[in-house]
Amino acid sequence: MESVRVTEASATPDWTSASEAVHAQLDPSSLPPLRLLVPENDIADPEISIVIPALNEELTISEFVAWCQEGLAKAHARGEILIVDSSTDSTAKKALAGGARVLVTPKRGLGRAYIDAIPFIRGKYVLLGDADLTYDFRQTAPFIEKFRAGFEFIMGSRFDGSIEDGAMPALHRYFGSPLTNWILNLLYSADFSDIHCGMRGITRDALIAMDIQSQSWEYASEMVLKSVQMELVRAEVPVHFLKDREGRLSHHKRAGWSSPWIAGWINLRSMLIHGAEFFALRPGLWIWAIGFVFTLALSMGPITIGRYTFSIYWMLLGMAVSVAGLQSFYLGCLSQLFHDYTGRARTRWLRVFSYNRSVVTSAILTAAGLGCLVPLVREYFRYGFRLSGKPNLPERLAILGLLLLITGFANFVFTLVFHGAVFSIKPLKGHAAR
Repeated sequence: MESVRVTEASATPDWTSASEAVHAQLDPSSLPPLRLLVPENDIADPEISIVIPALNEELTISEFVAWCQEGLAKAHARGEILIVDSSTDSTAKKALAGGARVLVTPKRGLGRAYIDAIPFIRGKYVLLGDADLTYDFRQTAPFIEKFRAGFEFIMGSRFDGSIEDGAMPALHRYFGSPLTNWILNLLYSADFSDIHCGMRGITRDALIAMDIQSQSWEYASEMVLKSVQMELVRAEVPVHFLKDREGRLSHHKRAGWSSPWIAGWINLRSMLIHGAEFFALRPGLWIWAIGFVFTLALSMGPITIGRYTFSIYWMLLGMAVSVAGLQSFYLGCLSQLFHDYTGRARTRWLRVFSYNRSVVTSAILTAAGLGCLVPLVREYFRYGFRLSGKPNLPERLAILGLLLLITGFANFVFTLVFHGAVFSIKPLKGHAAR
């Protein structure tokens, strides 16, 4: 085996990148140190880094490293191969023998492996994938060409390329992948054809700005959806997906029958968490408007349409719907603020909820609500400190008044919370605001 230089990661990495948020929450003294193993013939100043997590891949790692070197040579690219290794077998030894760098890390999840690797990535461009020979890294040229053309995030697509017989279970190929792909495209107004493809590329700057937090399989969805939120210049490249080599079991098979379902669930969770405004913002505004119009229309008395009469109970329903919609809308605004890489959401909502205008609006709504309650109070005194028991105009105006009071108070509180959040939340580092 070639001689190697061994560098203790704890002495050299710069944790000001995407892993900062994760490592800041941990006690470094309680973690095993990371070790960077560097082959003697290591190259300097690589243009591209091929970063690959590996867990007990001694069966395929030597050929995989050779594939990477062949792909770099075909693309006329100066590149490094960085294997993020958590193995208990000879994977690290064989990778080093082939000329790859090896970052030895504890086993903490697939997403965490990429987070750990960020401080050690030297290339301007980063190509990610698996070391199991299911993705053909001899064909890296299309990715490198896209990088050189200015693209920042490049997804491989097995469905636009090819899938070898036996490479993907039918449940994944015809149900799981298409379904979750459709959900992500719907939530984020995107047009990806294969969000779960493991072979993908991203610029180092974009990867750092993306600030990946996922520790496990859901890193795949987080990376894709954040590429949309950051408005990275995106492209897709057809790739060939190959079946496992004889004698090798995929990590899903090693983990048991439930592993693909767990991976699908946590990926879906990631999509929903980062895309909460899809369910909250516009739907909330529509729900509020429908409820408010219903309440306002019935405040003057029952409405009969054919055989159906809408009375005070429907008015109460309209009030409840309006309040629920308003809160949903406000939460959707905050969700956009939390995931605002471009700065446009921050600017837009600061304009809509200008402090002075918003506070004055809240005061007007509150005053109008109190004004609507006056007839009910007068009736209460007129009938000897009790109400007539009939849903007449004062009672209806009181319901409208309560809705206006709630709206005014909620708008005031949201204005305070929103302006506090704007000054407290550190702006995300996106690429779209060029």
